Amino acid sequence: MPYPARGHINPMMNLCKQLVLKSPSIIVTFVVTEEWLGIIGEQTKPANIRFATIPNVIPSERVRGKDFPGFLEAISTKMEAPFEELLDRLKHPVSAIVADTYLVWAVEVGNRRNIPVASLMTMSATVFSVLHHLELLVQNGHFPVELSERGDELVDYIPGVPAMRLADLPAFLPGNGLKVKPLSWKCVLLVPKAQWLLFTCVHELEPQVFDTLRAEFSIPIYPIGPSIPYLELRGNASGSSDDIFNGADYFHWLDSQPIHSVLYISFGSFYSVSDAQMDEIFCGVRDSGVRCLWVTRGNTARFKDGCGDMGFVVPWCDQLKVLCHSSIGGFWTHCGWNSTLEGVFAGVPMLTLPIIFYQFLNCKQIVEDWKVGWRIKQDVRSKDLVTRGEISELLKRFMDQENNEGLKLRMRAKELQEACQRAIVEGGSTQNYLDAFITDISRSQS
Repeated sequence: MPYPARGHINPMMNLCKQLVLKSPSIIVTFVVTEEWLGIIGEQTKPANIRFATIPNVIPSERVRGKDFPGFLEAISTKMEAPFEELLDRLKHPVSAIVADTYLVWAVEVGNRRNIPVASLMTMSATVFSVLHHLELLVQNGHFPVELSERGDELVDYIPGVPAMRLADLPAFLPGNGLKVKPLSWKCVLLVPKAQWLLFTCVHELEPQVFDTLRAEFSIPIYPIGPSIPYLELRGNASGSSDDIFNGADYFHWLDSQPIHSVLYISFGSFYSVSDAQMDEIFCGVRDSGVRCLWVTRGNTARFKDGCGDMGFVVPWCDQLKVLCHSSIGGFWTHCGWNSTLEGVFAGVPMLTLPIIFYQFLNCKQIVEDWKVGWRIKQDVRSKDLVTRGEISELLKRFMDQENNEGLKLRMRAKELQEACQRAIVEGGSTQNYLDAFITDISRSQS
């Protein structure tokens, strides 16, 4: 049962594919709202993953951006009853429920019915740990706090988590995230009532955080990531008929570009920067002369005109396959967790421009902890725009293959990529945790 948003549905589906590949006897009932079935129902999946639906949370979930607090409230109050009714209609007895951590009612449903629940956290272990230790922020006078005045103060007391500035935590501070903060905190507080805690991350990316959480929790903690569509990668990211938009084949264009010469730009599918900042970004990219593949929502005509022969603009692409293409030399990202994992898996250096919530902490991990990226905006507290001139110069340096700073980024990105590759092969950490989870489910039924 995923939270009804693409950034949660996709990693849940990728986990289910991992499970049935490991154990073909598993039957997965993948529960989505009626609207989401219409969006993803035709996607290719193994035969033993079956869709089931519950009614839409609100009349059209895609308008949630206009009333995000109302959307959160509906998820918390309107999904539980139809989900429980669905459990009564299923032909097969339910051995376990895998539910998104942000479905605050899911663990309680499982406990009422004596069905073991695995809570799947679709954000980083670092974000989870900050939420889990939010009381420490309160005790140290860092919550609530006015970010503009104290952003440079260090938060170095969260167990297992590298030191960060308050400016890395705007999602957890006043004026940001609406109802997200109390809901996130409540969801994390309920996790110990589940039977397992799963993460979409790879153990090797956050080892100290995982070790610390295991010492604090009595339930098993399994990082089974990266929960991205790496199982669907074929060959070396060759294109297909699905990769053609309006008669234009973006993989054909990528094939014609020099190795590591293209900057891939995508700011996610939901939130966006201001119109004024987007104008500066557009002009900065154009003035830099850097080759780019740009995924942009809405009217793409202006972006196409500005990029000319140096760029390719599409409304959607197969992101992981693109990132693994040999022509890609960098990824300009909003730091969504799935995009972050895909960038790491592909071994691509990143430019970071977080927009909201946990993305700021992901940005900090990319730039400071993993050292595989640069910030577009150096001070997240500043209300000033990043100018086209600043963007243009940064892009030139970032994509310069002879730049020593860039060389260090690429070497480090390659190291993290290799760590991910080791984790997903037989005997690697991810495979071992998946085996342990499947064994646990089997034992719970005996």
